[in-house]
Amino acid sequence: MGPQDPRETPAAPDTAARLRAIGDELSDRFYERADVVRTLLVTLLAGQHSLVLGPPGTAKSELAREITGRIVGASYWEILLSKFTAPTRMFGPVDVAALARGEYRQIYEGRATTAHVAFIDEIFKCSTAALNETLGYLNERIYHPESGGEPVRCPLIGAITASNELPEGEDTAAIYDRLLVRIEVTYLEDPSNFAALVRSAVRRPAAPKRTTVELAALRHAVDEAVPAVEVPDAIVDAVCTLRAALRRKELIASDRRWRQAVGLLQASAYLDGRPAVAESDLTVLTHVLWDSPAQRPTVEREVLHLVNPDAKEALDLADTIDELETQLDAMAGQSREALSEWVIKKAHNQLATAGRRLERLRAEAVGAGRSTTAIDRIAGRQRAVRARVLTEALGVDASTVQAQL
Repeated sequence: MGPQDPRETPAAPDTAARLRAIGDELSDRFYERADVVRTLLVTLLAGQHSLVLGPPGTAKSELAREITGRIVGASYWEILLSKFTAPTRMFGPVDVAALARGEYRQIYEGRATTAHVAFIDEIFKCSTAALNETLGYLNERIYHPESGGEPVRCPLIGAITASNELPEGEDTAAIYDRLLVRIEVTYLEDPSNFAALVRSAVRRPAAPKRTTVELAALRHAVDEAVPAVEVPDAIVDAVCTLRAALRRKELIASDRRWRQAVGLLQASAYLDGRPAVAESDLTVLTHVLWDSPAQRPTVEREVLHLVNPDAKEALDLADTIDELETQLDAMAGQSREALSEWVIKKAHNQLATAGRRLERLRAEAVGAGRSTTAIDRIAGRQRAVRARVLTEALGVDASTVQAQL
């Protein structure tokens, strides 16, 4: 008997559809975060932990709150760590009233020990005193009380963590290794998206649509439906091929990380409503198989070459777009005439050509049933750089740029 089709469970398609709707709603609200939102949902469905790496003010905590707020019945806990954060502040303070009676007891309600989803900001500032308990919490979902009593089993489905920087010491490197998914975020790149963000701060927005999912349905998906998604032999072969390609680039991930990544592939397929993993699901591995941000482009290239025949040309176009943006940055302070000449002679034609080619690559990918995630991301970069050229080099009003793209 083959693996159970997750769609045989009545709640499965409804849960996946609701999660997709949540992803769409949050992607509309958080500019340039569609891939981040989807990856966080996939990670949660896989019962794994994620790291959102980026500067302050990039909506890391707000995204975590919004995702958790859509899970009806879920307990949410968040904390901003420092080198002085005591374990009891994370897992449960001492019950002072009980202590007065000569009893040592901790209050767990409202702390990490009772949370279904946790957001841990500045995760790598975890104190030495709390390190072992935090590792146990992430690894085994267990907290060992200060009194030495029976371990407390925590209902944690997954933790979303955030940091402005990578870990520096060996202690916090152990935590880093337990965060299966690593997502980079930056400030908004597209000036028209930034203009929309500014407008949203000075006008009262309409009440957004708010799709929710029941905690019990999400738990069933994590525990039953996602693990039941089939992993075809062709996908196993593709993963083996990818591992060999990365090893040739001296990018080596642990066996544990590769094994856990299979759950992400299953979660990706489940979220899309499919009973089996497809090659397009492999794109989530671009957030799994690197240790430093400098390695991410190499991992992305290897993954996309495996997943999508259109990837090489799309990535070459991405290199051209990045080079134009570098040139734009280098021309800061030059006269408007010099900037206009650069636009007319070089930037405009190259960006327009890249945009047209990306549209054709996307159409070909759609026609062949391949994932368009990478092409869409690169097309977003093309629009963002073109918008920068229009606003910074030609002086076009940012609020009108969107209509010209």
